[in-house]
Amino acid sequence: MKQIPSFNNYIETSIVQNWDHDALTDYRGATLQFKDVARKIEKLHILFENSGVGKGDKIAICGRNSAHWAVAFMAVLTYGAVAVPVLHEFNAEQIHNIVNHSEAKLLFVGDVVATCIDGEQMPQLEGIINLPDYSLHLSRSEQLTYAREHLNAMFGSKFPKYFRKEHVSYYKDEPEELALINYTSGTTGFSKGVMLPYRALWGNLDFCERKLGPHVPVGSNMLSILPMAHMYGMAFEFIFGFCHGCHLFFLTRLPSPAIIADAFAEVKPSIVISVPLVIEKIIRKRVFPKIQNNAVRLLMQMPVVNKKVKQKICEEVYKAFGGKAYEVIVGGAALNQEVESFLKSIDFPITVGYGTTECAPLITYSDYKDFVPGSCGTAVDHMEVRISGSETGNQLGEIVTRGMNVMLGYYKNEEATREVIDSDGWYHTGDLGVMSPDGHVFIRGRKKNMLLGANGQNVYPEEIEDKLNSMAMVSESLIVQRDNRLVALVHPDYEGAGEMAFTTGDLKDVMEHNRQELNSLLPAYCKISAIEIHAEEFAKTPKKSIKRYLYK
Repeated sequence: MKQIPSFNNYIETSIVQNWDHDALTDYRGATLQFKDVARKIEKLHILFENSGVGKGDKIAICGRNSAHWAVAFMAVLTYGAVAVPVLHEFNAEQIHNIVNHSEAKLLFVGDVVATCIDGEQMPQLEGIINLPDYSLHLSRSEQLTYAREHLNAMFGSKFPKYFRKEHVSYYKDEPEELALINYTSGTTGFSKGVMLPYRALWGNLDFCERKLGPHVPVGSNMLSILPMAHMYGMAFEFIFGFCHGCHLFFLTRLPSPAIIADAFAEVKPSIVISVPLVIEKIIRKRVFPKIQNNAVRLLMQMPVVNKKVKQKICEEVYKAFGGKAYEVIVGGAALNQEVESFLKSIDFPITVGYGTTECAPLITYSDYKDFVPGSCGTAVDHMEVRISGSETGNQLGEIVTRGMNVMLGYYKNEEATREVIDSDGWYHTGDLGVMSPDGHVFIRGRKKNMLLGANGQNVYPEEIEDKLNSMAMVSESLIVQRDNRLVALVHPDYEGAGEMAFTTGDLKDVMEHNRQELNSLLPAYCKISAIEIHAEEFAKTPKKSIKRYLYK
């Protein structure tokens, strides 16, 4: 594997080069400049050093996205400790288990998390530190208590005149050294600690700098809407944005589509990173109602003005995402084909990437100019991708990958590591797909989600759900198997139904019509026997994938 530079050096360089520029802002709240970030990192280093934290010790961080979450994370890495980012959506028991399993010495918590956790359930912790003011929520160490009480005095003693650029000097990491342990939020219900080395963080950052860097001006705005404790949001919105010298805005509250749409208009991000659910809701709620009328449809069919109409529609959609983004990158799950086809038809700069926590996260991506509908791009720099069992890639098989971005393994779980990383270093993703001759990967579904039809045929529920999700009054759906019958669970678009004054009976009639229409599009072996209305939204992971195991 090639020689790579220190990852922490990128953080150090960005801070020094952008010293007086805005760095981190809590949306509609306070802003930290790069020099403020450096000062806070330095204070946390002093706190760690004087409370007995050593290089390689684990430090967990759990809270909603915020400027101070970002500072804490960078302080841990640049000190030489191991970060354990914990998704704040996890319940108290899961948080306790992750903190204990990771053997974390300290835990940073946001205000909401602080109210639900119990320090007694995490006996190995030496302290719990509050975000954003870094006050002590709990201390079991006299060293930690003393260091926090005298932190400002210690900082003043170390820098008697004032803290300057030349004082910024961070831990020089090695490529194979453990940088962080990220606990998966998968749809199987079991959370594993993914051990990511510095080379994996560097591999993702280097790729982003090469492919996205030239299109994202230094100093431009980026909006962080994905959880930073999830590798997709961390790599693209946070690490790349900060190291590239961008001004990051964090949505510190629960990001509903309405809040996100307002933030896009206000922040005007230079690039948009999102999961499909957010894109689909903005398109369906804010764009489709404006264009799905007879007049627009008629104009779209006229060759003379068709191009101008599409251009106008594209401008409207572009405006919905702030009007300045080079492209919109979708990841975490497949984009609905109806929405994807619409965006491609108007030449909107949309693209889909693919990755896993185990690859920190990037495996494939294509610039929107090279994007092939239905695909998730080609192998990124530093990574190889192939279809297991298929010589040419055109036969369905498991997607496997190896290279710079692949994890070291699962923390304290060698058996699980051996199950996914083979003796040749190939990481088995568990996703089924095919590959075109030019290297574009097309995902068909999860290996573990595949259902066996009554006559032994393979049924991929994701493909059926994609068709169903485009039908009338369907907000989201899930295909399950009962006694060799396929049943669709549908959470209806209750808002749309309310506007139409539909009764429960009306909704059932619509769903039966949907079932018949859907079955006309499907082979005999995967036709749906019934649609059941599911009143509540389906439970989801932080990247908005449905937790399928709950509905089997």
